[in-house]
Amino acid sequence: MNQYEAFIFDMDGTLIDNMPYHIHSWLALFADLDIHLTEQEFQARLSGKTNAETVREMLGSQVNDAEVARIAAQKEVQYRAMYGPKMQPVAGLADFLRQSQAAGLKTAVATSAGPDNIAFVLDGLGLAGEFTAVVGAHDVQNGKPHPEIFLTAAARLAVAPSACLVFEDSRAGIEAARRAGMDVVVITTALSVAEARTFANVVAAAGDYQTLDPLALLRLKKP
Repeated sequence: MNQYEAFIFDMDGTLIDNMPYHIHSWLALFADLDIHLTEQEFQARLSGKTNAETVREMLGSQVNDAEVARIAAQKEVQYRAMYGPKMQPVAGLADFLRQSQAAGLKTAVATSAGPDNIAFVLDGLGLAGEFTAVVGAHDVQNGKPHPEIFLTAAARLAVAPSACLVFEDSRAGIEAARRAGMDVVVITTALSVAEARTFANVVAAAGDYQTLDPLALLRLKKP
């Protein structure tokens, strides 16, 4: 039976349970610009998008690149100040990564975050250098649900997309993995187990990594 050769992890909401902090930072910034969204509206409309895509979606394509970069940077400064003191991994992550690597699996991070936030999280968790590859927003042209970020991660791992298992928390990420031809384990920081199970490419769902066994996941591969 074919098995997965690599695990690819989204970062925000998957390695850490930080999405409420991202959303609150965006909502506060937009409110200052007299644009008002609820958390539910933000999730439905903007989940998985890069910062540049988020700004252009809300402010229009006429906003120049310099202004997009300024607004995005302002939001990230607010986010890091808010979340930094509270940062912690999703429970069981460190042991799960060790077990995965001991089983000979390659690991990657594929995130819509930029370099500063990637360093902020991986350094903050003590995981810098622990992944075979790290792919961020600066490495792709298209945010999720476009499959580019997962396909780029697979290419850097030198693993076929169908041999990659993605760990995700969002609808956009699950759809991006589906379009890349990849199965998904959902970490339910944003979706319920029942919601996660409605996606055809989801093979498992759990609240954290404590109940997940890398070797058991290898046996869940869909034909």
